[in-house]
Amino acid sequence: MIHYSCKYAPIELFAAFGIDACLLDQEEENFERAESLTHANLCCHAKSLIQQSLDKSDVIIMDCCDSLRRVHDVLDFEGRQEHLYFLDLPHENNGCSRELFAGSLVKLARELESQTGKPFDKQRFFEACAQASWEFPQEDFIALLGGRVSPELQRSIENEMSLAVVNLTCCGSRGLEPLPEDAADMDLDSLMAWYAYALLRMVPCMRMTDVTGRRVLLEDPRLKGIIYNTVKFCDFYSFDYAALKDMTALPMLKIESDYMPMASGQLSTRLEAFSESLGLPAKQRSEKVHNMQGKYFAGIDSGSTTTNMVVLDGSGEVVASAIVRTGPKAERGAREALEAVCQQLGATPDDFVAIMATGYGRDNIPFATDTKTEISCHAHGAHHLNPAIRTIVDIGGQDSKVICLDADGEVSNFIMNDKCAAGTGRFLEMMARSLELDMDQMSTRGLDWKKDLTISSMCSVFAESEVISLIADNHSDNDIVHGLNKSIASKTASMVKRARGEAPFMMTGGVARNVGVVQELESRLGDSLFITESPDLCGALGAARYAWEEQQ
Repeated sequence: MIHYSCKYAPIELFAAFGIDACLLDQEEENFERAESLTHANLCCHAKSLIQQSLDKSDVIIMDCCDSLRRVHDVLDFEGRQEHLYFLDLPHENNGCSRELFAGSLVKLARELESQTGKPFDKQRFFEACAQASWEFPQEDFIALLGGRVSPELQRSIENEMSLAVVNLTCCGSRGLEPLPEDAADMDLDSLMAWYAYALLRMVPCMRMTDVTGRRVLLEDPRLKGIIYNTVKFCDFYSFDYAALKDMTALPMLKIESDYMPMASGQLSTRLEAFSESLGLPAKQRSEKVHNMQGKYFAGIDSGSTTTNMVVLDGSGEVVASAIVRTGPKAERGAREALEAVCQQLGATPDDFVAIMATGYGRDNIPFATDTKTEISCHAHGAHHLNPAIRTIVDIGGQDSKVICLDADGEVSNFIMNDKCAAGTGRFLEMMARSLELDMDQMSTRGLDWKKDLTISSMCSVFAESEVISLIADNHSDNDIVHGLNKSIASKTASMVKRARGEAPFMMTGGVARNVGVVQELESRLGDSLFITESPDLCGALGAARYAWEEQQ
């Protein structure tokens, strides 16, 4: 068994000697083994490849980039493989490149003959080449584009999409041209010359000099949307994504992987919101049971910090609302919110026709009749409150989102922060603890400042260390809070720019109550932010509106 990681690996050549091939593309729980052998700043895919290759006897590494060269160096130094192959991969498809690549393939074939004691088997080679093909499905589908996607991540994506998902990433779009008619009469040198040409003629990955052949991935009429994956710190595909946004009008969702398990809540929210924006039917997880004898409709937004609930009557008017701490369990926070609104109304849970749940805890609220992502719910709530809004900035306890709306209030684009509390309510709470302030004090302390400090670290852990150092240097609370407000506003304004957000702007979430952050963000956006009296309730309102409208 030969183990490989690149689609340009000559697996058909190995098949000619009866050697099966296995793609190394799994996620890792951590990179402890790899980081003990090389530096921690190596590409995350390279580190995962090192860990998966250490226990394999036969591995082939393609010379794709500097990181893969380092993988070969580490494996070669460790010397744990019985056979470790390193193959130079040209980044061009001209005559000289094909000749060079063909020579490398012939040399590899001779080495395999010596190692296995078997001759090159033409028939096995032909059969393997005939199987190396891929086609677009004969039904509507979502394409996975960009950098390699782990099997675990692909399954997570498929579980959230009601359309077929086709892996067209650099490792998914592997297919060879048909064999030449005179292939049976060719000698090894001639066959490898054709094979080098066929490999280099595949849909190019972003490491190739000429990537125009990638356009074929966008041309199928059944393609309804694109989920674009980038591998953390790999710039090749980030450039491709930026260019692709201007090349196609197809709906696109960008995700980023680091070859470790992703936060399921954030990933699920992204994927479900993308599916909702495409108008696709949701994958039903439970049977809807509505109480047609009830008279109220509710939306409940289960966030990491607070659980918010809004209740509408039969005419769609808000009649009750509640904001409670979520606590350690989403269900407990949701039940407390339900009890609070029932007390306000003098009602019981049996008086509700439908309860739409949203937020990260939406799937853990047993009394909810349906679920919808907070992306869609915030958009729906914001459009109801102010139809002119085109961009929503939502800074909650766990994440930050920028949601762009069209004239009808539908989501046209959105982005979220990844695996990081920087710039969120949690971030502010951590900084408040360091300064021994409460959140009300954090909201106003930065308004009256004297020294313009800059908090350079947006990572919550490093920023906390920086704040502690500033405290030790005897800087005032006002100056430090002002610096924090600037950092949050700068990060958020950058997200708005990346999402191509336009005015009018609305800010939702608990951080919208922080006057200092709001002022700094308005300064960077060059426009005012529309903020309601209860910015925490926008998502719950949107969820309640969905529940009410569904029954109309």
